[in-house]
Amino acid sequence: MGYVIAMAGKGGTGKTTIAALIVRIIREKKLGSILTVDADPNSNFSDLLGLELKETVGQIIDDIAAHPEKVPSGMSKDRFIEYEIQTAIQEAEGFDLLVMGRPEGPGCYCYANNVLRNIMSKLIEDYDYVIIDNEAGLEHLSRRTTRSANALVVVSDATPVGLKAAFRISDLAKELKIDIKGEFLIVNRYDKNIDIEKLGKLKSNYLGNIPFDRQVEIKSLDGSSLMELDDNSISLRTLRKLGGKIWGCN
Repeated sequence: MGYVIAMAGKGGTGKTTIAALIVRIIREKKLGSILTVDADPNSNFSDLLGLELKETVGQIIDDIAAHPEKVPSGMSKDRFIEYEIQTAIQEAEGFDLLVMGRPEGPGCYCYANNVLRNIMSKLIEDYDYVIIDNEAGLEHLSRRTTRSANALVVVSDATPVGLKAAFRISDLAKELKIDIKGEFLIVNRYDKNIDIEKLGKLKSNYLGNIPFDRQVEIKSLDGSSLMELDDNSISLRTLRKLGGKIWGCN
């Protein structure tokens, strides 16, 4: 059974950036096989991982819905979709990528989530680590795309709005009884010592803060992969020190 790391947080906090850096660190540590999952309909995880976006779960579902004749005789629709998704997994150096995308057909978004849930339950068994970059905000939790995780990493900035969103994500995960072994809060792009009292009920989950990183900003502006980020970048160095609990190496 794979070790699942689920990312969550308000849009704009750098959630996907932190997810990509976690992938890089796990790869460099050679901890095992890695499946990365872009479960955010506004897909950009592939860009940060240095991969060209190809076929998505949403596109597969739309295509089969528009052309049901493609389903082979004797095979169920769901089984054919599962097969097509398996072939859509992109292989890279040290990790694989599956992208959910955004289905365009009316009423099929929840169906796409159901398909992703079902196939994820099978794929998790084939990898040592599964890193899921979820949709910004709370939608992935309310739809229960993420049913369980060894680590739920909530990324926030130091603003009251960002921290409030982090509180809500934590509360919702508990309300939905999502099976989470460990929950961790990271405050991103913050160079000072944060006031622990501002973290309220999340202070026991607080791992630390990651300073603003000019190198990451440059990569983001020119669309470069974070897999090519300088090994001495402040983000990488800080996350290496903070993140042992995230990937299960205390």
